[in-house]
Amino acid sequence: MRSRSLVAVAERSMEGGDWNDHIREFLDAFYGADGDIERQSAMIADEPRYLGHPQADAFIGGVGEHLARRWALDMPGWVRDDRRYLDMPMFVPNDPSLKPYLIVVSPPAFRTRLIFTGPDPLQRARFPYHRGVVAFPAESEGYRQLRSRQFEEPG
Repeated sequence: MRSRSLVAVAERSMEGGDWNDHIREFLDAFYGADGDIERQSAMIADEPRYLGHPQADAFIGGVGEHLARRWALDMPGWVRDDRRYLDMPMFVPNDPSLKPYLIVVSPPAFRTRLIFTGPDPLQRARFPYHRGVVAFPAESEGYRQLRSRQFEEPG
Protein backbone atom coordinates (compact mmCIF):
# COMPACT_ATOMS: atom_id res chain seq x y z
CA MET A 1 0.00 0.00 0.00
CA ARG A 2 1.29 3.45 -0.95
CA SER A 3 2.05 6.00 1.80
CA ARG A 4 -0.69 8.63 1.49
CA SER A 5 0.61 11.06 4.13
CA LEU A 6 3.91 12.03 5.71
CA VAL A 7 2.65 10.36 8.90
CA ALA A 8 2.33 7.12 6.91
CA VAL A 9 5.84 7.63 5.51
CA ALA A 10 7.25 7.67 9.04
CA GLU A 11 5.12 4.75 10.24
CA ARG A 12 6.05 2.58 7.26
CA SER A 13 9.71 3.55 7.62
CA MET A 14 9.66 2.39 11.24
CA GLU A 15 8.20 -0.95 10.09
CA GLY A 16 11.01 -1.44 7.61
CA GLY A 17 12.28 -0.45 4.24
CA ASP A 18 14.09 2.62 3.05
CA TRP A 19 12.52 5.92 4.18
CA ASN A 20 13.38 7.40 0.82
CA ASP A 21 11.29 4.72 -0.95
CA HIS A 22 8.31 5.60 1.25
CA ILE A 23 8.74 9.31 0.44
CA ARG A 24 8.70 8.53 -3.29
CA GLU A 25 5.46 6.54 -2.84
CA PHE A 26 3.98 9.44 -0.88
CA LEU A 27 4.94 11.92 -3.60
CA ASP A 28 3.17 9.80 -6.21
CA ALA A 29 0.00 9.89 -4.07
CA PHE A 30 0.41 13.64 -3.41
CA TYR A 31 0.80 14.45 -7.10
CA GLY A 32 -2.10 12.14 -7.91
CA ALA A 33 -4.27 14.45 -5.77
CA ASP A 34 -3.18 17.55 -7.71
CA GLY A 35 -5.90 20.18 -7.63
CA ASP A 36 -7.53 18.80 -4.46
CA ILE A 37 -6.13 21.36 -1.99
CA GLU A 38 -7.95 19.92 1.03
CA ARG A 39 -6.66 16.43 0.36
CA GLN A 40 -3.10 17.58 -0.31
CA SER A 41 -3.14 19.76 2.83
CA ALA A 42 -4.31 16.80 4.91
CA MET A 43 -1.44 14.71 3.53
CA ILE A 44 1.17 17.01 5.10
CA ALA A 45 -0.76 18.54 8.03
CA ASP A 46 -0.12 16.03 10.82
CA GLU A 47 3.29 15.65 12.39
CA PRO A 48 5.13 12.47 11.41
CA ARG A 49 6.91 10.64 14.19
CA TYR A 50 10.66 11.00 14.44
CA LEU A 51 12.65 8.17 12.96
CA GLY A 52 15.76 8.84 15.03
CA HIS A 53 17.70 9.26 11.79
CA PRO A 54 18.64 12.96 11.55
CA GLN A 55 18.86 13.00 7.75
CA ALA A 56 15.49 11.31 7.33
CA ASP A 57 13.81 13.51 9.95
CA ALA A 58 15.21 16.67 8.35
CA PHE A 59 14.32 15.53 4.84
CA ILE A 60 10.73 14.78 5.85
CA GLY A 61 10.54 18.30 7.32
CA GLY A 62 11.90 19.69 4.05
CA VAL A 63 9.34 17.73 2.06
CA GLY A 64 6.46 19.07 4.16
CA GLU A 65 7.68 22.66 3.91
CA HIS A 66 8.57 22.48 0.23
CA LEU A 67 5.20 21.02 -0.76
CA ALA A 68 3.35 23.61 1.32
CA ARG A 69 5.28 26.43 -0.36
CA ARG A 70 5.15 24.98 -3.88
CA TRP A 71 1.41 24.21 -3.78
CA ALA A 72 0.41 27.24 -1.67
CA LEU A 73 -0.91 25.07 1.17
CA ASP A 74 -1.06 25.98 4.86
CA MET A 75 2.40 25.59 6.38
CA PRO A 76 2.32 22.83 9.02
CA GLY A 77 3.86 24.02 12.29
CA TRP A 78 5.71 20.76 12.84
CA VAL A 79 8.14 21.49 9.99
CA ARG A 80 9.80 24.19 12.13
CA ASP A 81 10.79 21.85 14.97
CA ASP A 82 14.55 22.00 15.60
CA ARG A 83 14.77 18.22 15.18
CA ARG A 84 13.82 18.71 11.52
CA TYR A 85 17.16 20.49 10.80
CA LEU A 86 20.65 19.09 10.36
CA ASP A 87 23.88 20.18 12.03
CA MET A 88 26.04 18.85 9.20
CA PRO A 89 25.34 19.33 5.47
CA MET A 90 23.82 16.59 3.36
CA PHE A 91 24.29 16.63 -0.42
CA VAL A 92 21.91 14.76 -2.71
CA PRO A 93 23.66 13.42 -4.73
CA ASN A 94 26.84 13.31 -2.69
CA ASP A 95 29.18 14.11 -5.57
CA PRO A 96 31.98 16.57 -4.71
CA SER A 97 31.93 18.09 -8.20
CA LEU A 98 28.22 19.00 -7.80
CA LYS A 99 28.42 20.61 -4.35
CA PRO A 100 28.76 24.23 -5.56
CA TYR A 101 25.82 23.77 -7.92
CA LEU A 102 23.63 22.13 -5.26
CA ILE A 103 24.40 24.90 -2.76
CA VAL A 104 23.15 27.49 -5.25
CA VAL A 105 20.02 25.78 -6.54
CA SER A 106 18.61 24.07 -3.42
CA PRO A 107 15.10 25.29 -2.54
CA PRO A 108 14.81 27.21 0.75
CA ALA A 109 12.91 24.40 2.50
CA PHE A 110 15.94 22.18 2.06
CA ARG A 111 18.78 24.71 2.11
CA THR A 112 17.81 25.99 5.57
CA ARG A 113 18.05 22.39 6.80
CA LEU A 114 21.56 22.04 5.28
CA ILE A 115 20.16 19.66 2.68
CA PHE A 116 21.56 20.57 -0.70
CA THR A 117 19.79 19.13 -3.70
CA GLY A 118 18.56 20.05 -7.17
CA PRO A 119 16.23 22.98 -7.88
CA ASP A 120 13.05 20.87 -7.93
CA PRO A 121 14.06 17.82 -5.88
CA LEU A 122 10.67 16.18 -5.50
CA GLN A 123 9.90 15.56 -9.17
CA ARG A 124 8.48 12.16 -9.99
CA ALA A 125 6.85 10.61 -13.04
CA ARG A 126 3.45 11.67 -11.63
CA PHE A 127 4.66 15.25 -11.07
CA PRO A 128 2.09 17.69 -12.51
CA TYR A 129 4.39 19.19 -15.13
CA HIS A 130 1.64 21.50 -16.35
CA ARG A 131 2.40 23.55 -13.20
CA GLY A 132 5.95 24.16 -14.40
CA VAL A 133 9.27 23.14 -12.97
CA VAL A 134 11.90 25.17 -11.21
CA ALA A 135 14.86 25.79 -13.50
CA PHE A 136 18.44 26.51 -12.62
CA PRO A 137 18.70 30.25 -11.89
CA ALA A 138 21.24 30.72 -14.70
CA GLU A 139 18.46 29.90 -17.15
CA SER A 140 16.34 32.84 -16.02
CA GLU A 141 15.98 35.93 -18.19
CA GLY A 142 17.27 38.17 -15.41
CA TYR A 143 20.46 36.15 -15.12
CA ARG A 144 21.02 36.20 -18.89
CA GLN A 145 20.62 39.99 -18.94
CA LEU A 146 23.05 40.39 -16.05
CA ARG A 147 25.62 38.14 -17.75
CA SER A 148 25.30 40.02 -21.07
CA ARG A 149 25.92 43.38 -19.33
CA GLN A 150 28.90 41.92 -17.49
CA PHE A 151 30.81 41.52 -20.77
CA GLU A 152 29.90 44.85 -22.35
CA GLU A 153 32.62 47.39 -22.85
CA PRO A 154 32.56 50.21 -20.26
CA GLY A 155 30.84 53.23 -21.72
